[in-house]
Amino acid sequence: MKSLILSSEESQMQAEKLARYIGLEHKTIDVRYFPDGESLVTLPLPLNEHLIVYFNLHNPNAKLIELILACSTARRKGAQRITLITPYLAYMRQDIENHPGEAISQQIIGEMLCNYIDDIITVDPHLHRIENLSQAYPLKNAISLSAEGIIGDYIKETYTDVLLLGPDGESQQWVSAAAERAGCSYGVATKVRQGDRSVVITLPEMALDNKKIVLVDDMISTGGTIIKIASMLKDRHSTIEAAIVTHCLCTHEDEQKILDSGVRKIISTESIPHSTNVISLTHLIGNAVKKII
Repeated sequence: MKSLILSSEESQMQAEKLARYIGLEHKTIDVRYFPDGESLVTLPLPLNEHLIVYFNLHNPNAKLIELILACSTARRKGAQRITLITPYLAYMRQDIENHPGEAISQQIIGEMLCNYIDDIITVDPHLHRIENLSQAYPLKNAISLSAEGIIGDYIKETYTDVLLLGPDGESQQWVSAAAERAGCSYGVATKVRQGDRSVVITLPEMALDNKKIVLVDDMISTGGTIIKIASMLKDRHSTIEAAIVTHCLCTHEDEQKILDSGVRKIISTESIPHSTNVISLTHLIGNAVKKII
């Protein structure tokens, strides 16, 4: 079955790099907007039997509609298999009903997208209460990749004599794997939430004075936790050389606040187009694609 890579315009650069690495043709999906905000999605015909659709899903609401329109149209135009590549997979955090009446969006969006795709490949999704991605996306191939290895490689190539630090317990898997790959020591801070806006952070009991530190996590959103840790480490005469994450969701304003707090650099993978993008996902994703086509 001959394969073709399609992408949204926003994902075009990453999709073209992936196409070159795998050796496939790439085409771009055209999206235009009516005055009332509705999306007009047009696919570049002709299509192949197997479509690899590269679609970023941060700021997801309109994009999910456009993705569904694209995949449904592809089926109508003869596509027999659709593989979705979405390095950042949206709507994974709401995985239980915390308060009566709340939508369990992980389950709802997973069920919806599974009606339109045959495979999914993503990077470091939020798997908090489930063991694997197939529990949310019961497909033949539900592939959850991790950037921890390539982050570790980047640290090894870029920094010397640094200590890696995870900002909370959930970061344990990323910081420990990156530290092993980079050959660094690491520690993990503890974060206890005492309300919607109150968080208490405790640094690990280890030598942190006068250290060069690299923070490692899966995601930066507002950066509030990082700013608090930076303040605590400044009191110990340590420097945060970088905060390195898979997904950077912070606004330009929040990014500047993080840098103003003493973090020298923010570095992210290209999972979400952002000014902090440094680490390529092409080989990580491309090798996964090669195994299933």
